Order: sequence, then C-alpha cells, then structure tokens
Amino acid sequence: MELNVKSRPAFPYIDVDLEPGESLVTESDAMTSMSADLDLKARFNGNFFSALLKKFLGNETLMVSEYTNNTSGTRRLTITQAYPGDMMIMNLNGDYCLQPGAFICATEGIDLGIKWAGFGSFIGREGLFKLKVSGEGQFAFGAYGSLVEKEIDGEYIVDTGHLVGYESHMNLKVQLAGGIFSSFFGGEGLVTRVEGKGKIILQTRSLSGLGTLLNRYFY
Repeated sequence: MELNVKSRPAFPYIDVDLEPGESLVTESDAMTSMSADLDLKARFNGNFFSALLKKFLGNETLMVSEYTNNTSGTRRLTITQAYPGDMMIMNLNGDYCLQPGAFICATEGIDLGIKWAGFGSFIGREGLFKLKVSGEGQFAFGAYGSLVEKEIDGEYIVDTGHLVGYESHMNLKVQLAGGIFSSFFGGEGLVTRVEGKGKIILQTRSLSGLGTLLNRYFY
C-alpha cells in the first residue's frame, strides 16, 4: 500500500494505492473519489461502546469506512479532511498520541483508542482525553493550519491549542506563559510545557484563535 499527500499545506489530499487484498480504514465521509470496483464497508469505530467513547470524548466519528481491494490489480482511493489545513502521514511501530479529531485514516495493523489526558491538558485546551494510535503500519492525521514536525530533547513550550501529536511517553504540563501580569495582559495566558525526548507535531493555526478573531466582527 502506498499513501501520498499532495497539495500541502493549504488544501491537501491523500492518494492511496491499494494492492490486491489490502484494506484502509478512514473516518466517515473522508473519501473524495475511488476506483469503482473497490469494496466499501461501514462499521463502528471499534465495538459499540468504544465507538461512543471515541465520538464523545475523542471527537471522532461513530462509524468508520473500510475500503478493500478485492480485485487483481492496484486501485486508487483519494481521501481528505473536512476543514482547510495540513495533513501528514506517519510510519508507526509502537504508539503515538493525537489531539481529539486529528485522526483521518490508518492501514491494517493500527488501532485507535482513547486515553485520559488529565485536567492539565483540558485547561491547556488540548482536551480531557487524547487519541492513542497503536500498532505497526501507517496512519494519517490533519489539523487546521500547517503541520510542523519537531524533535525535542528536554523541555519545549507550546501555546495552548497548537499541539497536535506527541509520543506517548512524553509529559504535558500547563503553566502561565510568564508572570501573572505578563501572561494575561500580554495575550499569551497559558502554555503547554512538553517534557521528554521524541517527536512532536505542531499546528501553525488554531480553530479557537480563528473563533476569537471572527467574534470581533459579530459582537
């Protein structure tokens, strides 16, 4: 199976070339086009109760779509995400954490679960729960704005609402950006301190920031 992201970063899409017998699982309504002889099956995102948890706690769809190539040749599937923003493909052998709503699709051998993120993550606008992607294979994810990959070793500060993904062994702590006066009157408020060694993914824009900007023109 081959996954390729095209038209990054503003309006990306992913071309997936499925070999005979291969399957890909995507979020509901992610497909934009596909070969006519691919087989499509809709199912719960896990069992019924785990699908409910992923929907209400992880901002994922209740149902997922499974595309299978039962032909004798290579067939193409094209997928995208609902909002403007970047998409990225990651090779995985282990596990990785994503912000709620970021997951788009995965190859066979990848499982998606929900994990408690803590009140600090909630205060930092990253959600009470996080998505945990586990297994061996490839998965795709996306977010509003461009995606930036960084390798860190030690501590790194990220503004709230901009942390898309991080390795599961890393710790997150929410704190003031500076002193009380500077944090709140300087406009930064709270930030997330990421501690550990590994790869993190940042988004250059946030939907909450867009909402704040738009509110100025409506109220």
